Amino acid sequence: MAHDMQPDLAGKLTFDGDKGAGRSKWVAVFLALLLIGWMGSGYVLPSQGPENETATAPAKRAITVAVMDSQAQDVQLVLSAEGQSEPDRATAVQAETEGQVISVSAARGDLVGAGQEIGRLDAATIEAQLLQAQTQQAQATRDLNNALALQERGVATEDRVSSARAAKAAADAAVAAAEEQLANTIIRAPFAGRLNDLTLDEGEFVSNGSFVAEVIDNDPLTVVIQVPQQALSRIQTGQTATVDFITGEQRSGVVSFIGANADQQTRTFRVEVTVDNPDSVMPAGLSARIALPTGEARGHFISPAILSLGTNGELGIKIVEDDNTVSFRPVAIARAQTDGVWVTGLPENARIITVGQGFVNAGDLVDPRPIAADQTAEIAQ
Repeated sequence: MAHDMQPDLAGKLTFDGDKGAGRSKWVAVFLALLLIGWMGSGYVLPSQGPENETATAPAKRAITVAVMDSQAQDVQLVLSAEGQSEPDRATAVQAETEGQVISVSAARGDLVGAGQEIGRLDAATIEAQLLQAQTQQAQATRDLNNALALQERGVATEDRVSSARAAKAAADAAVAAAEEQLANTIIRAPFAGRLNDLTLDEGEFVSNGSFVAEVIDNDPLTVVIQVPQQALSRIQTGQTATVDFITGEQRSGVVSFIGANADQQTRTFRVEVTVDNPDSVMPAGLSARIALPTGEARGHFISPAILSLGTNGELGIKIVEDDNTVSFRPVAIARAQTDGVWVTGLPENARIITVGQGFVNAGDLVDPRPIAADQTAEIAQ
C-alpha cells in the first residue's frame, strides 16, 4: 500500500487514491437530501390533526335549569310614600288681659268645644271700671238729650250739641272697652279640639299676652308626603288613598292638596292626604305609609330572588325562549309586596328561570325543567 500514499508537490500527504474517500462524499450527500426531504414533508403532506380534532370534538351540552311557566295578570299600580301626620289646626292661646287666676275649668288632654271656658281671671277691678264707664255713659246721654232739647227751642248753640255728642261717644267707647276687658277675663278655646297644653294654675297672676294653653284640632288629620316629579301626573285631588300608621292602624284618606311648586333641594312635591279622625283619637306627628292607586298594568308576580342585573346594570329576568335558549329581559317593578313583586316588561307568557340563572347567559342553550311556583318560593328562601 506504499504506492497509494504519494506526496504532492507541496510535500503534503493525500488520500485521493484510497477506496473509502469517494464513498464518504456520497453518504454526506444522501444525509443532506434526507434532511431536506423531511423538513419539506410538512408542505407536501400537511398534517390532518386539526380536522381530526374538530371532527372528534364532543357537542356542547345544554345546562339544566329550573323554569316556572308564568302568565301575565292585571295588577293595580300603587304609588307608596312615607309621610307624617299633622294637625288640621293648632294655635297657642294667650291671655288678652291681666289678672289673678280664680278658676281652671279644663285639664290638659281634654277635648274642648269651640268657645268653651278653660279658665277665669279675677274681674273685680274691671267690673268697677265698667260700672264707672256706664255711669259716665248715662250722664253723657242726659247731657246730649238736654242739648238737643235746648237747640230745638233755640237756646243751645250747635257747638254745645257737638260737644255733648263727643262726650257721649267717648262714654260709649269706654263702656265697650270695659265690657271687652271683662269678657277677656274668661279664657276660652278658639275652636274645637284637644287641649294639648295648659299652664293656668289657680292663684297665679297672668300678664296680658302671656301663653296659657295650646289647642290642637286633629279632626281631620293631615298626612303629608313628598311625591317625585315623575309620579305627579298620576295623582289628583279627591283621589282615595290607604294610610297605614306606624301604630298598626289603617285608615282611608283622600288627597286634599297637591303642591304647585317643587322643593328646591329634593325636587319633590308636597301632597296632603286628609284622614277622618273622630274625637282626635289618632295623635299628630305619627309616621305613616301612604298607598295611592294610580292605574293598572299587565305584570308577572315573582320572587325578588329571581331578579338579576344585565351587562349595563339594568334590572331584569332571564327567561327561556321557544328554541331553549336564554334571553335576558329588562323589567320594571310595578308593585312590591311582602311575599313578592309584580314586574312589567315580560311577554304575556314566559318561562322564567328560577334556579340556575346565575350559571347561564343570554344565548346559552339550556335544558328547562318545569317547577311549581310554590317550590320556587321555597328555593328562593
